[in-house]
Amino acid sequence: MEHLDKRDHPLGSVVLTNATLYTGEGVLTDHALWLESGKIKAVLSPGEVPEDIPTRDLNGNWLVPGFVDFQLYGGSSGFLTRDGSVESLRNMRETHLQDGTTTIVPTVYSTTKARILAAAEAIQNYWQEGGPGIAGLHVEGPFISQAKRGAHSEAMVRPPSRAELTELIEKGGDVIKVMTIAPECFDDELLALLKTTDWAISAGHTNASSAQMNAFFDKGFSLATHLYNAMRPMESRELGVVGTIFDRHDVHVSLIADGFHCDFGAIRIAKKLLGDRLFLISDATFAKYQGTRFEFEGFVTNYDGERFTNDEGLLAGSCITLLDAVRNCIQKVGLAPEEVFRMASAYPARQLKMEDRIGYLKPGYAADVVALTPELEIVDIWTTSASLPPA
Repeated sequence: MEHLDKRDHPLGSVVLTNATLYTGEGVLTDHALWLESGKIKAVLSPGEVPEDIPTRDLNGNWLVPGFVDFQLYGGSSGFLTRDGSVESLRNMRETHLQDGTTTIVPTVYSTTKARILAAAEAIQNYWQEGGPGIAGLHVEGPFISQAKRGAHSEAMVRPPSRAELTELIEKGGDVIKVMTIAPECFDDELLALLKTTDWAISAGHTNASSAQMNAFFDKGFSLATHLYNAMRPMESRELGVVGTIFDRHDVHVSLIADGFHCDFGAIRIAKKLLGDRLFLISDATFAKYQGTRFEFEGFVTNYDGERFTNDEGLLAGSCITLLDAVRNCIQKVGLAPEEVFRMASAYPARQLKMEDRIGYLKPGYAADVVALTPELEIVDIWTTSASLPPA
């Protein structure tokens, strides 16, 4: 079991005592969590703590499941679309782990087929080396709407073809976990091809009408990418993408809570309407970034210390980690901590079909645990050393 704190205590088995546990199913005050061999062995009341196991007193601080980031492009320096390397994956994982994100889904935006496959190969190699904490690949584009491409390179956005999709399925199908597409760019035959995969197919960067979105969702697709952003807005006479998501009961959607991609009031409204179908992503171009400008393959972004924008002033991803999103949702949106922690762990784990392994503090689950103060400062982080390829 990997442990980020340098305190000298055994890693094989430890009981974290005197803590408030946000388990993903409820809140337990003054309880303990027993970690052993990379797993959660038990949730204990104070009188149940074994005398022969090392303990760590958390002084009443919070224990929450490690965060699960469904969409992010880079770390402090590594950038998967450009690098396509194990080294970039390590940097992404290490950067976001500092803020309690224990599972990531590295993402490539609209790029060449070769770069998508290189990213998939890098993740496969990372797994083969025993690398921890990466669940698979998110392919965002290139099969998206030019009208809603945002900061994606115009030259890289293209219509889908059976040949390209088939090759991605054959060569990257075991690694790809999520693909974001514009539904209006796909005919029924190509959507049927996507249904043969185990991927989460998400509607995003789309200018679809409500009729087109309903037709897409009625085929059994149930996911959308970064609510409000790069999607047709709701109008009084046309629900668009946003309104259709709000109007349905079966669609789950991610959201970027960085304070720039959407107003905090818009998050409150979405949460009231969507409940447990709304979850958090960082959408981080980079995090803890030290540069001021990044250019690659037609993608340009400038960093002002608070956000990334391209030369046209459009947002180009975020600079946050999921911990920043959690803080914003609790401290600025006003959502209950228990629910926000689920939005950053249990709900994205469900979309990855990994809710039986991560996202909760329950016996048998991965020992991905974050200790936080009530002010949401990191106290300590534990995470399993096992890799997370598809089970």
